[in-house]
Amino acid sequence: MTRSFPGLSELKELGHDRLSKLAEEIRTFLVREVSRTGGHLGPNLGVVELTLAVHRVFDSPKDKIVFDTGHQSYVHKILTGRAVDFGTLRKAGGIAGYPQNYESVHDLVENSHASTALSYVDGLAKSFRLRGENDRTAVAVVGDGALTGGLAWEALNNLGAGGSPVVVVLNDNGRSYAPTAGGLADHLAALRSGEGTGTTLFELLGLGYLGPVDGHDTAAVEEALREAASRREPTVVHCVTEKGHGYVHAENDEADRMHAVGAMDPETGEQKPGSGRSWTSLFGDVIAEIGAEHEDVVAMTAAMLLPVGLGRFAREFPERVIDVGISEQHAVTSAAGLAMGGSHPVVCVYATFFNRAFDQALMDVALHGLPVTFVLDRAGVTGPDGPSHHGMWDLALLGRIPGMRVAAPRDADQLSLLLREAVAVSTGPTAVRFPKATAGPAIPAMQRMDGVDLLRRSPGMPLDVLIVAAGVTATAALEAAELLESEGLGVTVVDPRWILPVNPVLVHFAARHRLVVTVEDGVRAGGMGSALREAVSDTRVTTPVVTLGLPKSFLAHGDRATILRACGLDGPSIARVASASIPALPEGAPTSAEATR
Repeated sequence: MTRSFPGLSELKELGHDRLSKLAEEIRTFLVREVSRTGGHLGPNLGVVELTLAVHRVFDSPKDKIVFDTGHQSYVHKILTGRAVDFGTLRKAGGIAGYPQNYESVHDLVENSHASTALSYVDGLAKSFRLRGENDRTAVAVVGDGALTGGLAWEALNNLGAGGSPVVVVLNDNGRSYAPTAGGLADHLAALRSGEGTGTTLFELLGLGYLGPVDGHDTAAVEEALREAASRREPTVVHCVTEKGHGYVHAENDEADRMHAVGAMDPETGEQKPGSGRSWTSLFGDVIAEIGAEHEDVVAMTAAMLLPVGLGRFAREFPERVIDVGISEQHAVTSAAGLAMGGSHPVVCVYATFFNRAFDQALMDVALHGLPVTFVLDRAGVTGPDGPSHHGMWDLALLGRIPGMRVAAPRDADQLSLLLREAVAVSTGPTAVRFPKATAGPAIPAMQRMDGVDLLRRSPGMPLDVLIVAAGVTATAALEAAELLESEGLGVTVVDPRWILPVNPVLVHFAARHRLVVTVEDGVRAGGMGSALREAVSDTRVTTPVVTLGLPKSFLAHGDRATILRACGLDGPSIARVASASIPALPEGAPTSAEATR
């Protein structure tokens, strides 16, 4: 039976002796529930008392509370009436792992792209002032990791000069996924230890500063927040917390303090093993091998060294791995500088976070023809993390960059080959993308033609349907081919390997078939399929091209396979579209079935 927790009104009336017991009950609840569903455990265990204090001092939803990032909002969800729904956490139709304004009036921002909260509250506070709503406060709960992002510093610069009533609750646990990197981390460490002297960085920018405060002491946090709120000016409340606090297995996990977990045994902290190796794990081994083969290769990450698979590389080549904090824009332009200096940087980010560095990839890397390789983990549909985490926009963005070459491996063998091909390119940028999933078995090619792998050709049948599959969609494409063959249609399935720009051999293939169907796990608009359709049109080939991909909309969280199926990217869906779209044969021409007799 689901544990009930006090509502916001009742919470404000509790004595501090009861709050300590409540914090313990919430932690027990979090460990039990997240162990069942998977989710962000460590960050939420660390903000229990802090969140209790925030909701005791401020009046949500009148006061606006923005979490940065939103994965630390589970306690907020519990206190705003959603404990009963935690069995559905991150499942289709259930509550999301991040704040969602359709879920609750207490949620404002679906904030999984870090460093944005301070800009949101700056605008909120300005709006309150312009509307004469002087009894409202904008509150940002910001992790120290999120403060390493450039957008956060742009916001601090404006907050300090604006004088708006904003309270910045700095949740300082010394890490994002891993220990926080950079000069800010050193400054916060000095403040935590009491060695910081003189004016803080925040005060230099024009903000007030209170702290450091023990973030696991609700009374102390509450007192500091009330003081900050009474000032009616931008004020930072520096709360020192411990990621994974109160759960021994998280506290002893020095790697990432159980930042995000799958289903696990809450008693032992052991996660249930998956079936097969993840793409991220495979990449980690390949990039380490490449590092041994190429001394010029330098790996870069934006505060996600372990999540993007760089653990082994960092152990073997510590001097050639760079963590810039949550600063994707800086990472890419810094990579440009590395390339100018003679290195070959490999920038490893989640595909969804590449969105943030598009301008730098375009103007700082591609404009100068620099050899920078982007490795985009979690490309396509990621599943339970929801709309801001789906890496579905990358192909549309990458396809706009002159000189950018994009590879999509269909299996582990191709990942190894394509990554090696990418770092061998010295004339411009490259990208290699793969999903958040377990890699399937090897898919051998019948033959390779000018870089394009022929995966299937219906024996003894006409050239009816050409299916062009991007990366891991090859499995569904091959399933579709079998279904179409059972209808009497001849099918060719090819994997371009390098899916952007269009390989001219694909236009040659298209000209010989009655229909082309492209399949990709990115948005259809601007992706591989639309590029091929344009190339076919430019060469006056008349074969129709049907593009299958993700819709240009924000997809909700849920199981990855279910989402792909709902978007028409499974074998039966591909076959249905191909069967319904193939043009009629000219009068008198033999049908596919007749042609095989």
